[in-house]
Amino acid sequence: MAISSSNPLSSPAQTPSPGDSYVQSFARGLQVIRSFSAESPRQTLTEVAGRSELTRAGARRILLTLQSLGYVETDGKLFTLTPRILDLGFAYLSSMPIWNLAEPIMEALVDEVKESCSAAVLEGTDIIYVLRVPTHKIMSISLGVGSRLPAYCTSLGRVLLAGLPDDEVLSRLQASDRKALTRHTMTDVNELLAKVQATRKQGWSLVNQELEEGLVSLAAPVTNREGRTVAALNISGQANRTSAKIMQDSMLPALLAAAKTISKLLAVKRA
Repeated sequence: MAISSSNPLSSPAQTPSPGDSYVQSFARGLQVIRSFSAESPRQTLTEVAGRSELTRAGARRILLTLQSLGYVETDGKLFTLTPRILDLGFAYLSSMPIWNLAEPIMEALVDEVKESCSAAVLEGTDIIYVLRVPTHKIMSISLGVGSRLPAYCTSLGRVLLAGLPDDEVLSRLQASDRKALTRHTMTDVNELLAKVQATRKQGWSLVNQELEEGLVSLAAPVTNREGRTVAALNISGQANRTSAKIMQDSMLPALLAAAKTISKLLAVKRA
């Protein structure tokens, strides 16, 4: 399964028109940055221009600007992002106190349940990982901070969608590329909406092998002072080691307690 793991900057659902409040050159610079990915880490000028939908001259000016600022480097033919690009994502993470608050609680949860723990936020039809505390590798795909997964078939995604009104949930589900990733994946919009509604009612989500065969995950919401879901917390395990029922019975209370603790700390921090 392909995921976008290298770029926290996502394409907007709708590109606004140039005007007093829209700087087109800046937007084009972000298009160039977004053209790099795990599948295309090194590109020629022509490739960058094509993926950014820019002229070669326009792409070249932006690449040279990014190079002069230290965000891009080149060997004369191929361009690649430098580690400095991580500053852009770190600016978001460091500006949100929730992640500093959450990490020790997530580490304690991992110690207790002996399974990996992740935190994510919703962006469009995807979830974006903002913090991970792994135990051992349980997935065939590699996940880290900034990785994206579809919201419709993940426990984190369903918890985050449950924080939205039904009309917004429906809109995002309809816009999702709902593929059957396994024989268990639910793709029907109405069935997915019902799952999200059930998640909202019970306050947690369990997804059994819908994202990947053998992967079971539980997620719970992290809320702010107003009770609005701002992130989601999950634990993931292998079905051949821990069944969905055992995970729900033995690990859900600890997950809910951890999410509640983070929510309380966030409320105090923002008070």
